[in-house]
Amino acid sequence: MGGRRRVAIVTGANGVIGRAICAGMAGQGFEVVMVCRDPERARQAAEQVRKGVAGAQVRTEIVDVSRREEILSLASRWQGPLDVLINNAAIATRRRTETPEGIEMEFATNVLGYVWMMRAFDKVLRAAAPARVVNVASYWAGDLALEDLQFRNRAYNNDTAYRQSKQANRMLTVAFATRWPAKEIAVNACHPGDASSTLSNALGYGGHESPEQAADTPVWLATDPSIAGVTGKYFAGRQMRPCEFAGDSAAIAALDEICARF
Repeated sequence: MGGRRRVAIVTGANGVIGRAICAGMAGQGFEVVMVCRDPERARQAAEQVRKGVAGAQVRTEIVDVSRREEILSLASRWQGPLDVLINNAAIATRRRTETPEGIEMEFATNVLGYVWMMRAFDKVLRAAAPARVVNVASYWAGDLALEDLQFRNRAYNNDTAYRQSKQANRMLTVAFATRWPAKEIAVNACHPGDASSTLSNALGYGGHESPEQAADTPVWLATDPSIAGVTGKYFAGRQMRPCEFAGDSAAIAALDEICARF
């Protein structure tokens, strides 16, 4: 990379964990692009990172990752390299809502947002090889229904929708790992840690860890030399963990194909 400053995108960057991830990446010497929906919250989050990390180089991009066209717009105006993509944006809305395109909001944000970002920045990441993608998932995962991903038939419950989305993140990490040579783009999923946040509170939980503790594993996955070339795995607490969803290749392929239609 010729001594240039490495560049990372973090989505959901103004949230409690997202902001801590940005600070962690800035502390590792990365130029951090903070992707947020709300301009004022983005400004405040960027300022907090700058205040907390000496010499931090951060900038913001206002993008709603539940909207494919906004992601494509970001990719089209992107200039320069991209070494790391951290998909972190997630919501847990209490009522079922839809995007203007008619996609259930939690599926659009938590699942398709990850997929669209990975697809949109495929060539840019490859050009910076070896690049890394970190999909912030969760141990709180399950309840995926391939026949009703958008809760058109099931009764909507934000906890069930969240668990489904995190299972999907872990499965799609495996799908993209088979698509990308590890020497070009290594993609892994992780449980970040349990910090009190808007999302955790919406799900009825608090959090017993600091934001910095919650951000530790995502930052480690994005930067640590010891895991270079490791791809398609699931981590928690800086440890590779068995993933109960990784072995169902038929379901992974089916989910990948469904997401590719959007």
